[in-house]
Amino acid sequence: MKIIHISAECYPIAKVGGLADVVGALPKYQNRIGHQATVLMPYYETAYVKKATAVVDFCYNLVMDQKTYFAEVLSVNDASLGFPLFLVRIAELTDRKEVYGYEDDALRFVAFQRVALQWIMSKDAMPDVVHCHDHHTGLVPFMMSRSEPFETLKDIPTVLSIHNAQYQGQFSHEMGGVLPRFRESDLGLLDWDGMINPLAAAIKCAWRVNTVSPSYMEELKQKANGLEWLLNHESDKCVGILNGIDAETWDPATDTYLHKNYTIRTRQSGRKTNKEALCEEFGLDSSKPLFGFIGRLVWEKGADILPAIIDKALQDYDINIILLGSGSPEVESQLKTLAIKYKGRYNAYIGYQERMSHQVYAGADFLLMPSRVEPCGLNQMYSLRYGCMPIVRRTGGLKDTVIDLGEKGGFGICHDHTSEEDVVYSIGRAVTHFENQKKFKEIQKTMMHLEHSWENSAQMYVSLYNQLK
Repeated sequence: MKIIHISAECYPIAKVGGLADVVGALPKYQNRIGHQATVLMPYYETAYVKKATAVVDFCYNLVMDQKTYFAEVLSVNDASLGFPLFLVRIAELTDRKEVYGYEDDALRFVAFQRVALQWIMSKDAMPDVVHCHDHHTGLVPFMMSRSEPFETLKDIPTVLSIHNAQYQGQFSHEMGGVLPRFRESDLGLLDWDGMINPLAAAIKCAWRVNTVSPSYMEELKQKANGLEWLLNHESDKCVGILNGIDAETWDPATDTYLHKNYTIRTRQSGRKTNKEALCEEFGLDSSKPLFGFIGRLVWEKGADILPAIIDKALQDYDINIILLGSGSPEVESQLKTLAIKYKGRYNAYIGYQERMSHQVYAGADFLLMPSRVEPCGLNQMYSLRYGCMPIVRRTGGLKDTVIDLGEKGGFGICHDHTSEEDVVYSIGRAVTHFENQKKFKEIQKTMMHLEHSWENSAQMYVSLYNQLK
């Protein structure tokens, strides 16, 4: 089966969040089970792209709203990715340093999608399925099925994966001139609440829609930033498929970012060495329970209450806390202030480093994930693979992947609310479990034995595609 994944992000080319990790792994694993999966994404001025070896595969003059943009699709030569990679470079639009955050983002991603479809039409062999990821590619199903220039693509099945429904890419109908020709009677497929809404359009027009965990699909039918009715109406074509993780990139036995590699058998000495190195770097005491947080400092992740949680937890318990993340300037400022107040017990790196994230999973005893919204969550799966116990709120993929220690077969700590009280109480539970080191290390062994690789998930996606034949 020939599959084309269209996405705004893909690790290691350009990463902002978990979307990149998914698109950087799923195609690789689909290829390993005998299919032909390709990734098509925008060209950005990232470190990876600047070093990449690429050749021009396709050129096109894109006319949007009476302006012409020169576009080319580059074929990247990098066998280590595990899939063919093509980059859509559009002069003045995609060839920028950042993935998002520009005033003309709506224009940029419409242009990307139009050139992507022109590239697909230029090929002799058409794909068996086009797999779109999030709102940045949400107009693709509409254009393939309803737009005159892409009429030859109308019989190709499309799948939409919703990684985060909080972001929908809405823009004014006044920008409608940037879209390719379509019948006026189809305008309703683009509209939602008086705006052109790419995510809503994709839910309406894609042949199948999936979220990245079963629980997240059910949650969206109740709360989806205004799309609840639509998802319930289209529920017959909706399904939840849990993400996996790249078991090669995230393997403590081979991870080059770690100070010492380890297996399940050597986890005690390996994790001890990594914890000591991590604590030394951040000025912490490696003999105490170490709690970590990795993520964007945004409301969805519960970051607004993190300063209060850290302050209260450090008052109540003899523990260390390390934080890696960036986002809200107000939260960042509060976290920096706490690092002064609790020097030697808490420290923060404001920003993101791939190296450091791996080391936190390998060195911390517990990972805090007090998320309000977590469509799937990959951090908890990374932490499990490295023997770091996740402390999570029961939501989305966290609910699907972490069983509380108080339940049969439990290996993590769960709470029901994103609140200071719930999280601090859970930290107290963690400290109690940490004190029984013999049992705690056995639970680490259980965690590391859990299987969350992409192999099962990749096959589930292929089964979904097969339903569309």
